[in-house]
Amino acid sequence: MTNRPITTVDELMTALAECADAEDAPRRGGDPVDILDHDRQCAELLRRDHPDDEQLQVAGLVHDIGHTLVLGDDAGHGRHGANAVRDLLGPRVARLVELHVPAKRYLAATDSVHAASLSATSRRTLVAQGGPMTADEIAEFEADPDCAAAIALRRADDAGKVVGLAVAPLDTWRPVVERVATAARLS
Repeated sequence: MTNRPITTVDELMTALAECADAEDAPRRGGDPVDILDHDRQCAELLRRDHPDDEQLQVAGLVHDIGHTLVLGDDAGHGRHGANAVRDLLGPRVARLVELHVPAKRYLAATDSVHAASLSATSRRTLVAQGGPMTADEIAEFEADPDCAAAIALRRADDAGKVVGLAVAPLDTWRPVVERVATAARLS
């Protein structure tokens, strides 16, 4: 896959399907589930906890697509994913995809229980992503209007790594993705 904008729902669904058996880290040392399973778990958690926010749910579904666009760029995968989906899914979905990395840094700095529960891979990549936020970065992050949604996405991201968890197939997300893409096109 290349790092270019994804312009159609068909293209996005294909890109997501290609995340099956893809790892978030080279050398298969990443999380215990592939990117597609992880993203679907994350989206399902967000659908359960935020049933009225389809943009947030779709952000959960696509948040790690950047890992397949630029291999090995843990620090930049949120930005790469955001750039790829912005034109199709709109600025808020793209912003949430980009913010899921800073949200990890935020939680690492502000929630010691959450920080202690990070997977080994998340602890390792946290260093590459800049480590826990400073006080100034925390204040700036908290001022962002999407702060709460980004934190919800991050918490779902950290929880969505369960081996063998049954979640809805990818194609069941298509109508939701189409609604979000249509709303983005009309705005």
